[in-house]
Amino acid sequence: MFHLAKALLCLYVVVRFLLPLPGPRWLKGLLAVLLMVVFQHSLISLFVFGTMFSPEIPRMAIIWVNWLSGVVLFLAFFQLVLDVALLLAVAARRRRFRIPQAARYGVGIGAVLLAAFAVSQAIRVPPVKEVEIAVKGLPAEFDGYRLIQLTDLHISRLFQAPWVEETVALANAQNPDLVVITGDLIDGDLQARSLDVAPLAKLKAKDGVFTIPGNHEYYFGHDEWMRQYEALGLQTISNSHVVLSRGEALLTLAGVNDLAAARFDLPGPDLQQARDGAPSDAPIILLNHQPRDARKAAQDGVALQLSGHTHGGMIPGFDRLIARFNNGFVSGLYEVDGMKLYVNNGTALWIGFALRLGVPSELTVVTLRSA
Repeated sequence: MFHLAKALLCLYVVVRFLLPLPGPRWLKGLLAVLLMVVFQHSLISLFVFGTMFSPEIPRMAIIWVNWLSGVVLFLAFFQLVLDVALLLAVAARRRRFRIPQAARYGVGIGAVLLAAFAVSQAIRVPPVKEVEIAVKGLPAEFDGYRLIQLTDLHISRLFQAPWVEETVALANAQNPDLVVITGDLIDGDLQARSLDVAPLAKLKAKDGVFTIPGNHEYYFGHDEWMRQYEALGLQTISNSHVVLSRGEALLTLAGVNDLAAARFDLPGPDLQQARDGAPSDAPIILLNHQPRDARKAAQDGVALQLSGHTHGGMIPGFDRLIARFNNGFVSGLYEVDGMKLYVNNGTALWIGFALRLGVPSELTVVTLRSA
């Protein structure tokens, strides 16, 4: 259904925008085929590479494909606005109207520029975002504790070693107490990505660097990747926890597996297992890649959940669609039955939809405060 919907959307752009433009039919036909092929790049990648998530093609080709896909997407939206305005004018005046060619050219230029801007926002090194979160039961000794949340790095042909190096350097410059990575670190198998993930070994924090798997880890060999993360100095807390201390004060950091695990006959998220043996009087910070089960975490006494997965919705309007698959949680800070939930927009995003508009990526510095 996903690929069919994309095909219909592109066909709408071809019929309503491209074909009415002046010019030779052969040229418009060629452009129509080009747009249809580019807009179905995920399906083509599935057939050629066996996956939609890691096409092993040059980075610049990926950027151009995402730019052209963005052009189609924004053209569809602008053309729909024009068509609705046209229908309203026909209904009001009771006579036929045509869309002026100047309006079509304006729409085309606008879509081209907007798509270029959206791609540039998607692939940049994320800006630092400062967030303060009041945590129920947080000991006074942890008031002001600074942790960095990275998530959805999707290290791939689009986000390669130089980008990872810059992101790691920016994180280290914040001098954090703790670094957590809430899943989807990679897109691709270990052989393809080993050099690109290597800079993660340089991440530094006073209390260490911890990570959990996201759904994409399971697509490319979960066990192998988790061993690689450990080799890079990232401590994995899959259905487990660690206890952080400041003097006599304690704080539990727990992490769970991703919901995708069941599809690969691997252990799924188990919060009970993750917290077994944790101090009963220490507040729990939970790392869970997907935010959809936040209410269950709140019922189990978690004080703060950090999640990603949604990429913040990427483009205004898409957040409502993504919310339907995540129990309403898409971006930012939520109060969930007495628990705080922070859904990160993502440090990067999936290679197949590298567009951001009004939903910036983020390198998030979370300062904990006593509630």
